[in-house]
Amino acid sequence: MTEYGRGQGSEPWHPEDPLYGDQGWGQQAASGQPAYGGQGQYPPQQPQQAYGGDWGAGQQPGYGQDPGYGQQSYGGQESYGGQESGGQQGQGGWDHTGSPGQVPYGHDPMDPYHTGRPAAYHGEQPDYYNTPGAYPPPEPPGRRRAREPEPTEWDAGPDQGEHAFFNGGDDGDDAEDDSRAGRRGRGGKKPKKRRSGCACLVLTVIFAAGVGGVGYFGYQFYQDRFGSAADYAGEGNGETVTVVITKGSGGYAIGQKLKEAGVVQSVDAFVAAQSADPQGKTIQAGAYLLQKQMSGASAVDLMLSPKSRANLTIPEGRRNAWVYEQIDTKLKLSKGTTADVAKKDYKDLGLPDWALDHANVKDPLEGFLFPSSYAAAKGMEPKDVLKQMVSQANEKYEQLDLEGKANSLGLDSPWQVLTVGSLVQAEGKTHEDFRKMAEVVYNRLKTSNTETNQLLQFDSTFNYLKGQSNINIGESEINSNKDPYNTYTRKGLPPGPIDNPGDEALAATLSPTKDGWMYFVATDGMNKTEFAKSHADFERLKDKFNDSQGG
Repeated sequence: MTEYGRGQGSEPWHPEDPLYGDQGWGQQAASGQPAYGGQGQYPPQQPQQAYGGDWGAGQQPGYGQDPGYGQQSYGGQESYGGQESGGQQGQGGWDHTGSPGQVPYGHDPMDPYHTGRPAAYHGEQPDYYNTPGAYPPPEPPGRRRAREPEPTEWDAGPDQGEHAFFNGGDDGDDAEDDSRAGRRGRGGKKPKKRRSGCACLVLTVIFAAGVGGVGYFGYQFYQDRFGSAADYAGEGNGETVTVVITKGSGGYAIGQKLKEAGVVQSVDAFVAAQSADPQGKTIQAGAYLLQKQMSGASAVDLMLSPKSRANLTIPEGRRNAWVYEQIDTKLKLSKGTTADVAKKDYKDLGLPDWALDHANVKDPLEGFLFPSSYAAAKGMEPKDVLKQMVSQANEKYEQLDLEGKANSLGLDSPWQVLTVGSLVQAEGKTHEDFRKMAEVVYNRLKTSNTETNQLLQFDSTFNYLKGQSNINIGESEINSNKDPYNTYTRKGLPPGPIDNPGDEALAATLSPTKDGWMYFVATDGMNKTEFAKSHADFERLKDKFNDSQGG
């Protein structure tokens, strides 16, 4: 091997050594390859002029005693700050005086790791760890740390790994924390804080409370959706209560009323029992005497039984005076209490405008205590019971459109229609009589009536003003009484209704017959009514009546 350098290193050249060989820096092998283990550090290029000097004819570049990294020529050879053979100073070689040239870079090329220490000549590196036989040569400590950082423990942080509260065990963790504290400068994580036993206890209690709360509400949700309804057992505890069910109430509305009164434990318990009973849907509006703490099934059974009813039933054709007495009895009030309330507060009970302010009316509520069944039990107020009845009458009269049909019947107002209905109800003995009776009234009210000259001549009106029900009234008594309700002495209709007509009487009033009936007589004195169109026929009917009475 031809020697190109000024000297050789102390160690033989190794073909795998990328930095250190037996050839000095800036030397080439005879083959023309760079002295870096036989392989160039740069790819082969086309021949160009070297940086740092021109090549002389047949001359090799000069070499400095302390050669730096030269600048590579592009002809496959490298120039390391050399000169031409003419002796001119190169950028990094020896000048003609024998002094080394200035290194053209900011650091010594023989100090590749910037240690600030000069490298040994002839390619040797200092042995920092006193290991002359080691290969490859050890690197400086600082460089080793930079290139091969010491593995550190991974700290996931509060959002990535285990929370610091749960890291570590008990007080024995302090020793481990102390040992780790020294590695913080090398990338280790911070020492763990000691876990507080009190905090653990608080967290456990909170966790347990949360789980318990979720479990409780989950159970309640399940019970509400899928569990059996809460229900009492038995037929009650003996404590009686009155429950009023309004018209149109369905199962859930009834169940809510019962639950509020303490009768059933839950609405669902009642609804389930009502649905299971074939007659459950037939529960009517009204007042019921029940007991507290009844099972849903027991409540349904009792409400379907007549003995539970705390209702007042008003029959067709009853006068208000009778109704007032019945209310007093149901509410356990002294006689006359309800009549006084009606007289004093009738304008506050819901009467329509067309029912107010009529002259000579004995009772403004007459005709408005509609025949039906109403809640009436001890503890209720008379005014509340009366309101139920007036409300029912208003609803019925609106359905029948009394106001709209008055003119078509030759009457002045719905008040007169209602008055005619009360007369039909009072004089008709059977439902089959009602339409004929309505025609008699309308025919006698006509101005063309020459048979009775617009006198109705109804015993029922005289009995009303007398507060009686007498079928044998003397002519002298009737003819001498000039009260506005006496239709024997006063033409036209009485001042107002004389009873509370029912559905059939009202329907007949709105749709009378048109057969020409003018007279009628209860020939048996009780249940059989016969009609006549002429006065002569009427006289025959009177004789028939007298015969039935033995007169």
